[in-house]
Amino acid sequence: MTAGGGLGIGRAAVLGAVQGPTELLPVSSSAHLRIVPWLLGWDLDDVSPEDRKAFEVAVHGGAALALLIGQRRLIADEVRRLDSRRVAVIALSFLPAVAVGLALEEQIDRRLGGPRSTAFGLLAGSVAMALADRCPQVRNAVEATPADGLAIGFAQAAALVPGVSRNGSTLAAARARGFRRAQANLLSRTVALPVITAAAVRKATKLRRRDVDPALARSASVGVAVAFTSTLASQGLIRLIERDRSLPVHLFSACATREAYASSQLESLAQRLTGGSLAPLVTHLVEQKRLSHDEIDRLRRILEEDDSTGERS
Repeated sequence: MTAGGGLGIGRAAVLGAVQGPTELLPVSSSAHLRIVPWLLGWDLDDVSPEDRKAFEVAVHGGAALALLIGQRRLIADEVRRLDSRRVAVIALSFLPAVAVGLALEEQIDRRLGGPRSTAFGLLAGSVAMALADRCPQVRNAVEATPADGLAIGFAQAAALVPGVSRNGSTLAAARARGFRRAQANLLSRTVALPVITAAAVRKATKLRRRDVDPALARSASVGVAVAFTSTLASQGLIRLIERDRSLPVHLFSACATREAYASSQLESLAQRLTGGSLAPLVTHLVEQKRLSHDEIDRLRRILEEDDSTGERS
C-alpha cells in the first residue's frame, strides 16, 4: 500500500466509529466495513486485499479489547463458574470456526468478498434471525450442553462468510435451541471473544512477518483507537438487544442487503459498459453534449473534492 493510499487516517476513523455499534448489534460489522466505503464512493483500489483484511482484523481487535473491559465483571463471573461442562461448551463453540478459518480463510475472502456475496450473507443472517425468534425460548445459559456449543460453533464458522454476522448467527443458533433472548446474548458474547481474539492475534503474527507501510500502520492505529472508544461508548446496545424483542435488527440487515446489492449491480454495470474505466464514457457524454453545464460543474466539484481528500490522506 502506498503512503498516500485510499485508506487514510480520516477514513480509518470513520470505519473505527462504525465498528463499535455494529460489533454489538447482530448486523455484521465486517459487512459494514465493506459497505460504508462503497456507499461513500471511496476509491480503495490501491489498498491490497491483504491490507484491507489486516485493517478489519485490527479494528475487530480494538473492539474485542473494549468488550473485555466493558464486560469484565460478567467475564469474571463466568470464569469463576467454569467447570468441565462449560469448558466443553466454549471449546466446541471455538473449534469449528478455527478449523474452517485455517483451512478456507483465503478462499472465502477471494471468492466471497464482493458486494453481491456480502449482500446475500446479510440477507441469510436476516432470515435466520427472523426464523429463530419464532422458536420457543425457555432455556438459561447455565443449561448449555456440549451439543449447544457445537451448534453455536458451526454458526461461528458460518460467520466467516462476508456479510454473515458472528453475533447474529450465534444468537440465531442459541435461540433456535431454545435459549431466552438475554441468555442467548450472554452465550453469544461468551463464545465470540475467544474467536475474535484468536483471529486478531493470528493476523498480528502474520503482519509481523511482512513489511507494513507506515501509512497503513498509522491508519490502523487510528482505526483501532476509534473502534475501542466507540465500542466502549456503545455498551448500552447490549442491554437494548437483551430486553427489546421488537428491535428490528433483521430488518436493518435486510436494508443493508439492498444497499450492498445495489452497489454490486452498479459496479458490475460500470465494468460491462466501460471495461473498468469511466473516462471514455464521460468523454463521449461531454463531446455529444449529453451533460448540462450544471452536471459538468457538479462532476468537476466531485473530482476536485476527491483530489483534495487524497492529498490530505
